[in-house]
Amino acid sequence: MQTKHLVDPEILPMLDTFPRLHFTPDTLAEIRAVLAETFEQTKTPLPDNDTITMTEHYVPGPHGAPDVRVLLYRPTNIPTPMPVLLWIHGGGYVLGSADQDEMQVRMVAEEVGCAVASVEYRLSPETPFPGPVEDCYAALIWLHGHAAELGVDAAHIAIGGASAGGGLAAGLGLLTRDRGKVSLAFQLLIYPMLDDRTVVSTDPNPYTGEFIWTAESNRFGWTALLGQEPGSAGVSPYAAAARAESLVGLPPTFLSVGALDLFLEEDMTYAQRLMQAGVPTELHVYPGAYHGFNLWAEARVSRAFTSDYLSALRCAFAPAG
Repeated sequence: MQTKHLVDPEILPMLDTFPRLHFTPDTLAEIRAVLAETFEQTKTPLPDNDTITMTEHYVPGPHGAPDVRVLLYRPTNIPTPMPVLLWIHGGGYVLGSADQDEMQVRMVAEEVGCAVASVEYRLSPETPFPGPVEDCYAALIWLHGHAAELGVDAAHIAIGGASAGGGLAAGLGLLTRDRGKVSLAFQLLIYPMLDDRTVVSTDPNPYTGEFIWTAESNRFGWTALLGQEPGSAGVSPYAAAARAESLVGLPPTFLSVGALDLFLEEDMTYAQRLMQAGVPTELHVYPGAYHGFNLWAEARVSRAFTSDYLSALRCAFAPAG
C-alpha cells in the first residue's frame, strides 16, 4: 500500500513524528509506558486565568468491579445546571487514560459552554468486554443520578469519544437505549472503532489504514477487547456497535472520519444505517486525513474538523424553541 501521495500536505509532517507502534502481548506494557512518559514530557501548563475547574470522582463501578474514576470539568462562567458531555478516551481499547485528553476536554468545555465528564475505564486485555463499556455505563448512571449536586442538566447529557472511545460511545448508546434508564441528547462519534469484522474483510479499501492505526494494530485491539478472534460469530453489539441489528431509537449523532482512516468504510456504513433508522445524523469525511490527524492541530483540515464537531455539540445543547 502506498497512499502517502494522498495525504493532505499540511498533516504530512506528523507521520515522521508519530511513533510506529507494533503491538504484541510482550510489547504492550512498554508502549503504554513510553506513551505515558511522552504525555508527561509534552503536557502544556494550564494558564493562570483558567476558567475551567476539574474535580476527581470515584463512582460505583459495575457489580463486583472496582469504582470508576471520572474527571469532571466545568466552566466557572456558565450558569447551572449546564449540559454535559460524557467523554471516553481512545487508544484501541488497550491504551490511553482520561488524563491524556485533558487539553481537549477543557477546550470543549470552554468553547461549547458545557461540563465534560471524562471516564477512566479499564483497559483490555486485562479487562475484556463487557468491562470497559460497563464502566462507561456506570459513569453515565452516576452522572445522571447526581446531576443536581454536580450542577449539570440530566435532560442534556451527550456521550462521545474518539477512536476506541468512539466505539465505546456507540456501544454505550445502544446499551443505554436498551436499558431505558437514561435519555441521551446526542452522541459524538469521532473516527469511531465500530466493527471487528473489518479485521477479516476480504475486500478492504486499498487506500485506508496505512498510517497511525493499521490493520495489524486493529487485529490486536479487537482481539484484546473481545478475548477471541475478531470476526467470529456471536459478538455483542455493545462491544462492536456495527453488529447491532437495529439502530432505531438512538440519539442524534455526529460522526467524522478521515478519508484515509482504516475505519472509513465501517463509519460511513454506520452513518448510513443511522439515517435509514430515522436517526438525525451528520457525517463528515475529511480528504487526505488519516487516523488521528487532528493531533496536528494547526492544519486547515484539523481546524475544520474541530469547528465541525464543536458546532454540532453546541447545536445539540442549544435550548429548544
